[in-house]
Amino acid sequence: MYNIRDYVTKKTKFTSINRQEQHDSVIDIKNMAGSQIHKNEVFFFFFILICHTIVSACPKLGWSRKAATEAEGVAIIYCSGHGQAYIDGDIVDGKPSCECNTCYGGDDCSIFFSNCTANAESGDPLFLKPYWEKHAADSAVVVAGWHRMSYSTTGKNYITTELERHIRMLHRAVGNAVTDDKFIVFGAGSTQLLYALVHALAGSLNTSSPDSVVASVPYYAPYREQTEYFDSKLAEWRGVTSEWVNASKGSTNNFIEFVTSPNNPDGVLKKALLNGSLTINDHAYYWPHFTAISEPVDEDVMLFTTSKLTGHAGSRFGWALIKDENVYNRTLRYMELNTEGTSRETQLRMLKLYKVILAKLGGGKGDIFTFGYKTMRKRWIKLNQVVSLSKLFSLQKLPTSQYCNYFNTTRHPSPAYGWLKCEMEEDEDCDAVLRAGGISGRSGTIYSDDKKHVRVSLIKSQDDFDQLITKLTALVTHTKTTA
Repeated sequence: MYNIRDYVTKKTKFTSINRQEQHDSVIDIKNMAGSQIHKNEVFFFFFILICHTIVSACPKLGWSRKAATEAEGVAIIYCSGHGQAYIDGDIVDGKPSCECNTCYGGDDCSIFFSNCTANAESGDPLFLKPYWEKHAADSAVVVAGWHRMSYSTTGKNYITTELERHIRMLHRAVGNAVTDDKFIVFGAGSTQLLYALVHALAGSLNTSSPDSVVASVPYYAPYREQTEYFDSKLAEWRGVTSEWVNASKGSTNNFIEFVTSPNNPDGVLKKALLNGSLTINDHAYYWPHFTAISEPVDEDVMLFTTSKLTGHAGSRFGWALIKDENVYNRTLRYMELNTEGTSRETQLRMLKLYKVILAKLGGGKGDIFTFGYKTMRKRWIKLNQVVSLSKLFSLQKLPTSQYCNYFNTTRHPSPAYGWLKCEMEEDEDCDAVLRAGGISGRSGTIYSDDKKHVRVSLIKSQDDFDQLITKLTALVTHTKTTA
């Protein structure tokens, strides 16, 4: 394989005159073409050349220079717009290889597999990746080798005070949650905090029997899965909330109710149903991307995650806002025994991202919520257009318009997921219908609903969404012509 670094060394001559670097770059394009250099190496060549050319005009960097050069060198590796190379990716021919989007392959992700199944299953929020690509310089973080090596941080309980301060600032600026009288606990995503909060609330009731944990159908499966898996003496899964609605207040005092608003999977805004129960209010999707911000929520226990705020699901960061100090301390104790806090590198990255968001709020082009809402709104409109082509499917009903305090205007639905229902009597298993049409979603049974429903994700990459629409269009069109 042709060594591009050797080529740069041999073909680029540098001289310095009067403390100014003058570059005499001798580049033989014919020789480059004749040596069959891979197009990624050509990109890398020009990147190195540009670095050498402009370095004298830039501030002199020290220990971070090598890391910055490496990061940008990998970022420009060509993946046809259908993939990405990462510094920690698999090394092929001496450089990180492209990691291709679903249904794409080849060294540079340029090969499309038309018979591939469209993946609309996961809640991977890659729809925000283009936003961060546009704000690459603002959002980049360089981590020193000695960054926060200690267990302790500037704040108590393994959290950095600046990150906590910026989270409170963000909620106030967006207007989606009251934080003034709340304690904050960090977790590895909201997933880690789910059972930490169940444990904390159950332990606060001091009852002789296990507390009952419930949720309204359709609900996010980990509520049940974690409660059953940990099988604690303090709490047990008792099923669907509606089965207990008519019970007396006294009989539901030892209940813990999960309330998800907007709900996953259907995007409906929800409230607690049981009288006297303790509630864990999961507001992962209560951001202007996905719903109108009608008021700041102000409950005793509230849960948020960065994955649905910034799109950085892989960073594994979430937080709980807790009013009661006893519940707060019990949650902290659980987290201390479990992980001794969240990664300091993650906290640093979150601080940087939240600073970018705060600096660009206001509804303009640089506002992440403007970008997110426009993207999700377009996808929701497109999905509805395709579904309306036949009577095969229907979608969840959401308010046609709501006033949003953040945007200071009326806005329309832009949910994270389509809650698809098969309307044909013979189509009892909607997941099977979609899979036969080349679409992978999540069956309604995962959310304790019936087989007639399937969740399809709208928050993945543009490639994923385009493939979903293509396959779904073919499915409804074929059904319409054969009916």
